[in-house]
Amino acid sequence: MPSVPDLIPESDLNDSQIQTTAPNCPVTSEPSIPNPAVARANAAISIDKPNGDADYIAKYGDFTPLQQHVLFWDRDHDGQIYPLDTYNGFRELGFNILFSLLAVLIINLNFSYPTRLAHSVIPDLWFRVYVDSIYKAKHGSDSGTYDPEGRFIPQHFEDMFAKYDRDQDGALTLGELFEMMHGNRCAVDPFGWGAAFFEWGTTWLLIQRDGRVYKEDLRGFMMYGSIFWKIREERKKGGWKQVKMY
Repeated sequence: MPSVPDLIPESDLNDSQIQTTAPNCPVTSEPSIPNPAVARANAAISIDKPNGDADYIAKYGDFTPLQQHVLFWDRDHDGQIYPLDTYNGFRELGFNILFSLLAVLIINLNFSYPTRLAHSVIPDLWFRVYVDSIYKAKHGSDSGTYDPEGRFIPQHFEDMFAKYDRDQDGALTLGELFEMMHGNRCAVDPFGWGAAFFEWGTTWLLIQRDGRVYKEDLRGFMMYGSIFWKIREERKKGGWKQVKMY
């Protein structure tokens, strides 16, 4: 059997201008992501949104996607998220008092010191979470969509749906979410398991529609943070309903 180099000339393998679309086959011209395995420093993109959200990038493009994800809770834009900021943010998203207090305990109690380490080894007495070093709060047993520096890896986001969206409808059911959490679990990582459960549980409560979490809604929620502002504005207008936002 001939090897790959025998089938494809070496010059073609190294050609940066390799043609990837065929004029007589329209499906090959559908949107795609260039270099999907390369981490994006300031944009969360997908096949459906290969350029991300231009307005949001123009406003917050100086931050990584992981930083953008938490900016909603930085009430005074000082780069520090106090426990009260966390509480107020969850209340504005529509969560009740008990859930918002639980969020404060989980987020500020667990993520304050890791982000503090970029500034000092002395724990923060106010349990603040530092936005500039939020990448230090990245935990295990996650989807891997964020890299260790808080950048967004499009391929991992697409892989998540390619693997767990069984009926390929562009959405994940509750069962598929649990299957994904189980599939991403790392050995001896109870903190990561708990953090993933809280994050995906919050996601489900906030943006599920018709018993599913849709791909673009999820990109705006977990991988970008832009949907938080939209939910806040909708609630100010009279109440948030889980409708399509993207």
